[in-house]
Amino acid sequence: MDDDSFFIVKKRAVPEVLLKVVEAKRLLDSERAMTVQEATEQVDISRSSFYKYKDDIFPFHDNTRGRTLTFMLQLDDKPGLLSNVLGILANAKANVLTIHQAIPTGGIASITLSVEIQPETEDTETMMRHLEAVEGIHYLKILGFE
Repeated sequence: MDDDSFFIVKKRAVPEVLLKVVEAKRLLDSERAMTVQEATEQVDISRSSFYKYKDDIFPFHDNTRGRTLTFMLQLDDKPGLLSNVLGILANAKANVLTIHQAIPTGGIASITLSVEIQPETEDTETMMRHLEAVEGIHYLKILGFE
């Protein structure tokens, strides 16, 4: 099992610090004027704990359909590789909403994609595993659900 595996666990099995990170993220999303310092103080965790875990825990919603999944990937700057990624998303029946590619440096392109998860979209974890398996993709990280 690799470090990027996904799990669904009951809330009672999640360490308290991770639940507090989720709560701090909720506060930051709901109160735009709040700083990370204020949110972490309010939920009683350190800023370092927040930054350590913020990209790795998200609340699970049974109804993820119709939601937007945003992720980042780094891949070789080779013709057709982005097309392969888009093909995987199309085969998974995910609706691509946005694509942002920075200018490639050192032969590596950084891309941020937002896709809409529709009722007919395959399981998100399976879709991400298909993307990770593409030769030339070096890094893939889910940035968030909206």
